[in-house]
Amino acid sequence: MDVAVFAGVVSAGLFAMSYLPMLVKAARSKDLSSYSLGNLAITNAGNVLYSVYVFSLPIGPIWFLHGFYLVASALMLTWFLRYRRRWQRTDGQDLAEPIAAEQATRRSRLRPL
Repeated sequence: MDVAVFAGVVSAGLFAMSYLPMLVKAARSKDLSSYSLGNLAITNAGNVLYSVYVFSLPIGPIWFLHGFYLVASALMLTWFLRYRRRWQRTDGQDLAEPIAAEQATRRSRLRPL
């Protein structure tokens, strides 16, 4: 394996690992109120379009990284649409703060082993 491919593999892994905490937090809390629907929609559209270029390249680290971004951004958009009713009332009032306060209270009740 040459240096460029090795660097690509390592950097793809690092970029993917940097996204994992965000995905785990979103999956656990179901609170994506700090995200914008517009941003998530444009990110997904850009990823789909960029796929035409990436998948025309020979198989390599970029395929893994872009595949990860495709899945991660699609998950975030899906979760945003699915869970927004949880933190947004019909009158438009944002409920993210009360939900965050409730989650903080639950965490404070947990005692370390």
